Amino acid sequence: MTSEIVVRHRFIVDDYHRMAEAGILGEDDRVELIEGEIVEMGPIGRRHRACLDKMVALFANRLAGRAIVRIQGPVRLSHFSEPQPDLVLLRPRADYYASLMLDRTT
Repeated sequence: MTSEIVVRHRFIVDDYHRMAEAGILGEDDRVELIEGEIVEMGPIGRRHRACLDKMVALFANRLAGRAIVRIQGPVRLSHFSEPQPDLVLLRPRADYYASLMLDRTT
């Protein structure tokens, strides 16, 4: 019996973005970067979508003007992780974070 050595390459967020820019990862690919690994996300079912829609309506109504409710957008947590959570509550900014990718590393 032979043993195989598995070598993994741990990607950083910049690598992940370059793969998207080069077309290796498509815009419709349901993937996220977790601890350096590109992980495929599961499909969003009807119940999941309905729950998310309900949460968005609740938070948008109750936090109007006090928070930005973002759904399924990337959040950079480190140099090796950029998940896409279902829902994020952000501090309000005039540009809605257009000039700055949401980045928890700074």
